Formats: sequence, structure tokens, C-alpha cells
Amino acid sequence: MLYKFKSKATGDLILLEPAGRRVLEIIGKAPDAKGIITAAQIPSALTALDAALAREDALNQQARAEEGRDAAERDDAKANADAVTLRQRVKPFVDMLRRCDDAGVDVVWGV
Repeated sequence: MLYKFKSKATGDLILLEPAGRRVLEIIGKAPDAKGIITAAQIPSALTALDAALAREDALNQQARAEEGRDAAERDDAKANADAVTLRQRVKPFVDMLRRCDDAGVDVVWGV
């Protein structure tokens, strides 16, 4: 399933199901096939995403430190450079929300 987000202030944004579901859960929306983030809800959605990204960054930093210690012990320099972080996945969505917040318009999906 794809989530296709639309607004009058931006172009359409498509997220694959896992990323779209996670974003919607973070902002307190049901990951239904259709929905709306009203202009009034956008500031709280941005706050929720910022908090989730801060938590994820802290966990990633801790994991990288532990991975570095483990790699040094194994003499293995392979890092998990291919992993895509939550921050990278949601950046276009956060940008969309910010532009919609500035314009005072809603964001919809599945319609």
C-alpha cells in the first residue's frame, strides 16, 4: 500500500506503507486508507515528529557507539552505512507540513 499525501500548497508526496504508517502513528493519526491533517493539527504533528526524531537520533547515536566498540573488538570496520534513518524518510513529509502550516492548508491522503 502507498500513502499519497496531497495539499493545495505542495506537490503530492508518496510514502511506502511502512514509513507512511509510522509517520501517521507518530502524529497520532490512524493509518487508515484515507484521512486528513487539518491546518490546526499541523503544529502538533510537527512537534510530535520532532520529538520522535530526537528520540531516534539518541538511539542511533548510542547504537553507533556500541557498534564502534564491537567492531573494534572484532577488528571489523564494516558499519551499517546503508541504513536509512527515520529522519531521512520523513524529511519530505516534514517539509510538506511546514509549507502547509505557513499556507494554512490541510493535508489529506487517500482521496
